[in-house]
Amino acid sequence: QVQLVESGGGLVQAGGSWRLTCAGSGTIFGIKTMGWYRQTPGKQRELVAYVDDGDGSDYADSVMGRFTISRDNAKNTVYLEMNSLKPEDTGVYYCNAMVRYSIEYRWKEYWGQGTQVTVSS
Repeated sequence: QVQLVESGGGLVQAGGSWRLTCAGSGTIFGIKTMGWYRQTPGKQRELVAYVDDGDGSDYADSVMGRFTISRDNAKNTVYLEMNSLKPEDTGVYYCNAMVRYSIEYRWKEYWGQGTQVTVSS
């Protein structure tokens, strides 16, 4: 079984910086993409950023230039460094990963439980 566990959620003032961490555990033979999604009440979950196994990455327009995603393959961990935070960055942040969970090259998408980030104005 594979688990993704986020940590680092909290309350931060606008203009500040914060970092989220997501660690994968369990039977993991490899991870293709790791990403962060954000959800606010009444809205669909949206992609914030992702990084692939070649360290290619992409970002939502709303966070481009302010957020940086990175991963540590040895630790099956992905980070989201958030700078110049705005109140509209508030939401529940979910970690996502495409994981190879078997030696037979079978892949499955996993989600973390979510962590709340609140940016106060």
